[in-house]
Amino acid sequence: MINAGIIGSTGYAGQELVRLLLEHKDVEIKWVTSNTYLNKTYNKAYGSYFRIFDQECISDNDFENLIDEIDVLFTATPHGLSAALINKEILQKVKVIDLSADFRLKDKDTYKVWYGLEHASPELLEEAVYGLSEINKVDIKKAQLIANPGCYPTCSTLSLFPLLKEDIIDETSIIIDAKSGVSGAGRANNVSSLYCEVNESTKAYGVAAHRHTPEIEEQMSYIANKDIKISFTPHLIPINRGMLTTSYATLKKKKTYNEIKELYEQYYKEEYFVRVLDEGVYPETRWVEGSNFIDINFKIDERTNRIIVISAIDNLVKGAAGQAVQNMNLMFGLPENTGLKQIPLFP
Repeated sequence: MINAGIIGSTGYAGQELVRLLLEHKDVEIKWVTSNTYLNKTYNKAYGSYFRIFDQECISDNDFENLIDEIDVLFTATPHGLSAALINKEILQKVKVIDLSADFRLKDKDTYKVWYGLEHASPELLEEAVYGLSEINKVDIKKAQLIANPGCYPTCSTLSLFPLLKEDIIDETSIIIDAKSGVSGAGRANNVSSLYCEVNESTKAYGVAAHRHTPEIEEQMSYIANKDIKISFTPHLIPINRGMLTTSYATLKKKKTYNEIKELYEQYYKEEYFVRVLDEGVYPETRWVEGSNFIDINFKIDERTNRIIVISAIDNLVKGAAGQAVQNMNLMFGLPENTGLKQIPLFP
């Protein structure tokens, strides 16, 4: 049995972790923290857990006293906090999977530019393994510290991975148009996330400045083995959860649909959570909601010699908590789909 602790359990990603881990046959949640719901039972934060999960939430400050009770620590915290909490002593005792951005970028100066914070544990950046499960599986299995990817980078990178790896697209031509549900903004009280502010509206945000941009660029650069810069524009759409990315890139040489389809099938044939759809069927957020799947498909625009790749995930599952559990499974030698076989919810 894997004993788990969760710091920041009452945010949306933290709640999704609780839901998935409670259904995982090899995991027991030993404790959860929440400063907002300190000393209150978990079902006071989420009524859906009434008579299901009644543990009292402890303070973030108490977790070090309980570290010996667990095997894995999940940190679902605001950016900056995980780096301040995690140190080498903790990593000698437990495996850590961080759902914030604190360990995703390898350069502390880049982190400071995009997040406006001095990194509290720069000495751990090199040790952290980027937890994009389908790409970094070998390193994840050996890791002590996982930087769980962001939702936009997960959706974007997996959708373009085969094309970048095989040098099929002009890397200077990549444009990513992304759309996310409101849960991506978190549970904190924020005017821009209020019902009246988002309902019946769609808007671009973080234009040419979104914090996930350097993360996407860094991972794509590793894949292509060359420096990559992208144009990335996220949009907020009035749904609770779900993410759709539409990526555009110029093909270096003429390719047929079947040639590209064979490439995607080759790269993802062993990947349980990657579903490459049939020709002419394009991903929709409703077909992945509540699941750890990513759906991918593409269209070649012969008129412009561009390929259009569309992908969809649940931003709270494959884009956050589900991928964290997938990483945990790999770290502890379990089949990576253990506890993650939920069929997408519809309607």
